[in-house]
Amino acid sequence: MPLFDIFWSMLYFFLFFMWISLVISIYMDIFRSDMSGLGKAGWVLFVIVVPIVGCLIYVIIHGDDMQNRSLERAERLEGAQRNYIQSVAGTGGSNTADELAKLAQLRDQGVVTDQEFANQKAKLLA
Repeated sequence: MPLFDIFWSMLYFFLFFMWISLVISIYMDIFRSDMSGLGKAGWVLFVIVVPIVGCLIYVIIHGDDMQNRSLERAERLEGAQRNYIQSVAGTGGSNTADELAKLAQLRDQGVVTDQEFANQKAKLLA
C-alpha cells in the first residue's frame, strides 16, 4: 500500500522534526538558566549521551522553570517592542485634547483654514 507508506513516512518526518525542536529548546533553556557552568555542562552531556531519557528527565525536572523563563522572555520582548513603537510614533499616544489645541492654534494663526481644521478635527475624534 503506497498511500499507507506515505503516511508513515510523513509521520516519521514530523516526529523527527518535533524531536529536533524539543532538543533545541532544551539546549536553549539550559544556557538561559541560572545553573552553574558545571550543572549546564552536566545536562548538556546527559542529553547528548542518553538523548531520550535525558530530555524526558530534563523536562520533568525543569519543565515549570522552562515555561517561566519563556514567559518572562516573551514579556520582556513585548515591553521592548511597545517602547520602541511608542518612541518611533512620537509622543506615544498623546491625548486628543493636546492635538486639538495645537490644531486650533494653527487655525488661529492662519496656517490652517477652517475647512482643514474641521477635517483634521473629524479625523482626531473618529
